[in-house]
Amino acid sequence: MAELSIGQMVPDFTLPAASGEQITLSSFRGRKVILYFYPKDMTPGCTQEACSFRDSNHILEEKGAVVIGISPDSVKSHSKFAGKYELPFLLLSDENHHVSELYGVWQLKKMYGREFMGIVRSTFLIDEEGKLIKEWKKVKVAGHTEDILSAL
Repeated sequence: MAELSIGQMVPDFTLPAASGEQITLSSFRGRKVILYFYPKDMTPGCTQEACSFRDSNHILEEKGAVVIGISPDSVKSHSKFAGKYELPFLLLSDENHHVSELYGVWQLKKMYGREFMGIVRSTFLIDEEGKLIKEWKKVKVAGHTEDILSAL
């Protein structure tokens, strides 16, 4: 997939949520969507990011935005993660990483001298019509939610 551009329609998709229901991105038309991709449930950085979105969720909703998290973890893993941290937003399972590839966040990563494919922490702000407003790549968790609030 070519790089997404600001003002471009984002790719639509359907993925299973932690609840087991199928969620389609285009069903959120009429609302802004904060679509964030993260590497793994229950890890320190991903937990900090999810809890930051949780703690700001009411403000994000007041601004007309809905938060949706995506990782390659299973529906069962998402269900445990959402339950443990009382996450009030959708977590979608992209186990075969097709959607992550569509959004260009499934990339070669290096850690401790090892190379592997995985999700590069990224967030996409999508407008009410399904167009990309802003994107954050290689997100640093600290201060990220505040950046999104400023962009809204």
